[in-house]
Amino acid sequence: MSVVRRRPTMEETNTMHHVHQKMFKIDMLHGSLWDKIPLFALPVAATVILEQLFLAADLAVVGHFSGAANTIAVAGIGANIPIIGSILNLFIGLALGVNVVIANAIGRKDRLTVTHTVHTAVVMGLVIGVAVAIIGEVVAAPLLGSLNVPDDVLPSAVLFLRIYLLGLPVIMLYNFESSIFRSVGDTRMPLKVLVVSGLVNVILSLFFVAVLDLHVAGAALATVMANAVSAGVLFRLLMRPHRYIQLKVNDIGIHWDCVRSVIAIGLPAGVQSGVFTLANIVIQAAINSLGTNAIAASAAAFNLEMITYDLLNSFSQACTTFVGQNYGAGQLDRCRRIFKIALFEDIIASVAAVFLIFSFGPFLLSLFSPDPAVIELGMLRLKMVFFAYVFTVLYENMSGYMRGFGISLLPAAVTTVSICGSRLFWIFVVFPLHREFYWIMMAYPVSLAITAVCIFALLLWYRPPHRLGHGTEKLAYEG
Repeated sequence: MSVVRRRPTMEETNTMHHVHQKMFKIDMLHGSLWDKIPLFALPVAATVILEQLFLAADLAVVGHFSGAANTIAVAGIGANIPIIGSILNLFIGLALGVNVVIANAIGRKDRLTVTHTVHTAVVMGLVIGVAVAIIGEVVAAPLLGSLNVPDDVLPSAVLFLRIYLLGLPVIMLYNFESSIFRSVGDTRMPLKVLVVSGLVNVILSLFFVAVLDLHVAGAALATVMANAVSAGVLFRLLMRPHRYIQLKVNDIGIHWDCVRSVIAIGLPAGVQSGVFTLANIVIQAAINSLGTNAIAASAAAFNLEMITYDLLNSFSQACTTFVGQNYGAGQLDRCRRIFKIALFEDIIASVAAVFLIFSFGPFLLSLFSPDPAVIELGMLRLKMVFFAYVFTVLYENMSGYMRGFGISLLPAAVTTVSICGSRLFWIFVVFPLHREFYWIMMAYPVSLAITAVCIFALLLWYRPPHRLGHGTEKLAYEG
């Protein structure tokens, strides 16, 4: 499948090169990579962390200002975390397809494909968001019921989820718009906009919950409105007439070649993330069987783990985008260098993050619960999971490298089968023989080590630069 339609004229090429040099925040095709990859990755990490903190803000506000009903209100929001996490992971994965297609077209200096993909992405974001929202509204109550949400919490949980689902079109739109900016090297603008919308979320949550006494409904409504602000601001910024990726309202529409290209890359990545979440729900069910301390410790540690994971995964996204542009430009040697540098810098950043969290681990865990038993179990989980992140860094960057060439289905399939298969086996076969918290946590290093080995074997077998580097500049789609 190809997204190439024509070669640009000489005049068009010169214009694009001028704009590329003048307007792009990060020039991925020329110069040093050592400073540019972190400049790309770190704002991406901060953006994802802020997105996840929206729910944390809702929990904090509801927990402090819901009066006697605060426990039920907090539980109502908390019960939705795995569901919302799965949805957001799917959206972020799909949006990655936009990032790769545009980046590759920029490398080829194919303005037509860039323009078509930008305008198609807006429609895709809204349509997919509406479709998922409709499905979610129908299944919200039975889905939460299947997760064994207590009867006294269920009404609040269903109410929060249904209001939150109303905002899915703008959430999806924001993620697609962010991918457009990132494809040209601008990772700071989505972050700046999200900071503003985060403040809006907190202010509106306080108003709806503390002043109007709307409890979970108010928190959900505040989140929807804040997401609408972020999507609206990025939409307006994309319409700037001087931008290379300029959005024109009259040109918004569907270009099916672009749709197929985006889905070919984004859907496997999105499904992979969603399946991960489902596998983790199985692990969580095993943790729940060990009692309150295990549940509290795991929840507290998980919040710290995600900060580190978002950081290490941002370098994988940087690798994907940089490789996408340089593959489009036919710079295969530079693609190899990108992978090596991204992997090295990811290791350094991850080690630094782990060191900081370990240094303040007991204190950070105590912010969630002062119980010494909870802190002890939380530190045990952090040690097990952070050790496993050695393998996560490896397979994430190898997968990101292959996605930059348009190879998305194969690494997603291998990763999904390796991680989910090994974790399900561990929980259903090994854990019943050793019903201890330690043995549950062993599922993480075992599954991630298996995945890293399998992805490495896939990379050695496929060898993207060797297989695809015969003069073609087109994305290669597998499957």
